[in-house]
Amino acid sequence: MTKTAIQVIDRAAALLDALARAGGDASLKVLSADTGLHPSTASRILASLLAHGLVERGEGSGRYRLGVRLLQLAARVGRQLDVRREAPPIMEWLRDQVGETVNLSLRDRDEMVYVERIASSRMVRVEQVVGSRAPLHVTAVGKLFLGEAGDAEVRSYALRTGLPRYTKNTIVSAEALGKAAASALAQGFAFDDEEAELGVGCIGVLVRNADGQAVAGLSVSAPRGRRSDAWVPLVQEAGRRLSERLGYLEPAERLPAGV
Repeated sequence: MTKTAIQVIDRAAALLDALARAGGDASLKVLSADTGLHPSTASRILASLLAHGLVERGEGSGRYRLGVRLLQLAARVGRQLDVRREAPPIMEWLRDQVGETVNLSLRDRDEMVYVERIASSRMVRVEQVVGSRAPLHVTAVGKLFLGEAGDAEVRSYALRTGLPRYTKNTIVSAEALGKAAASALAQGFAFDDEEAELGVGCIGVLVRNADGQAVAGLSVSAPRGRRSDAWVPLVQEAGRRLSERLGYLEPAERLPAGV
């Protein structure tokens, strides 16, 4: 394959990425500015993408948008994706960064179920047994799932479960749980500060699929004395990578009307 052909593919991919960042709809001017391509070059590549159904163009506005062919291809990929299959390499990367055990968990009604684990090599370490369960309110990712569901669900969960206490640090008030869940969701990560087990601390994030739905939780578990707040960006990066593997695209800032 020639260098020119590779360059064309790179530029086409850049234009598709720019369209996605723009929310799936943008003018030639915006796409050219975003990619750094000359308008005539961008126009020629977009014309080829149009011919293959990868891009569409509005009849009245002339603006470009992502094509239905991408949706057809994405549907085929989506059927092949499984969070448990995609997670291990990313979990291993995170384990190597922090030196502690990394967990993948799924929500099952009022509990988090641990479905994958990459253990630390340390002599003293925290290990969640695969298949074990924990109530939402005592886990980092459980609080994030509750925050995602909203305050009404937090109150309903509190009524259903009674918020049983596991340690002196367990949140046992619906009001306090609601505030903790909303705060965790807003900041994009959550802590478990010895709420499920004394001496154990966790940092958790949500994993999202192509539709933006929270489908899993990724967390680091460590003895509380070793857990470091400096790990938060690393856990968030691992969550972002796994979400991307499932087709999730971070929402772009909205462009001004008419751009």
